[in-house]
Amino acid sequence: LRVVAGPWPAGMVVMLEARELAIGYGRMQVGADLSLSVQAGDILCLLGPNGCGKTTLFRTLLGLLPPLAGEVRLGDTRITAQRRAEIARRIAYVPQAHAPPFPFEAQEVVLMGRTARLGPFAQPGKADRDAAQKAMDQLGIGDLAARDYSRLSGGQRQLVLIARALAQDTPLIVMDEPTASLDFGNQAQVLARIARLAQGDVPVEAARYANVAAALSATRHGPATAPGRAEVLAAMGRTEPV
Repeated sequence: LRVVAGPWPAGMVVMLEARELAIGYGRMQVGADLSLSVQAGDILCLLGPNGCGKTTLFRTLLGLLPPLAGEVRLGDTRITAQRRAEIARRIAYVPQAHAPPFPFEAQEVVLMGRTARLGPFAQPGKADRDAAQKAMDQLGIGDLAARDYSRLSGGQRQLVLIARALAQDTPLIVMDEPTASLDFGNQAQVLARIARLAQGDVPVEAARYANVAAALSATRHGPATAPGRAEVLAAMGRTEPV
């Protein structure tokens, strides 16, 4: 797994940056020499086959896994030097899959996104519940608010998790295969919402999103890198190995 970022414009405000990152678990390295940056308004996407290391990279960028080498910087500070609550106020995460441990109502799951905005012993207030309901309404799932989250379909749960990320109200959102469990109509809705977020200067980093700003491919012939806009990569034939 290799990702290479292009030249960065002078004066660009980088919100998330990886420098010469090596990722993996313990002594097992799955990627090396990874450098990328995300700024306001970006949609940065990673494409690649199962098992190439996309989720491992995301977890490392989020500070959930320690890098084997290199560093991740959130703003101008190493992410390892920041508290989890501080990170949660700056990055929201939509996981690839989520197994509900308890039969929470769907709105309660979305409301969990507001936790980073609360004090240690504070309870969500009306403003928090309004933010949660607004996020659900934006995705067309407001009618699921009182439904048992554990009994929702996989696609409905995925939309609830995306609503949780919206309610978290962060300047950066990371999504791991956000449309994997969705039908075609909901895929289009989620992708349109991602585009609107980017237009509002909320950067989005996602795996397997077609309109890519950076495409990553891994083939049996070894790692390959193809940074650039989707239409340019397609014209060059650089997206075929993905």
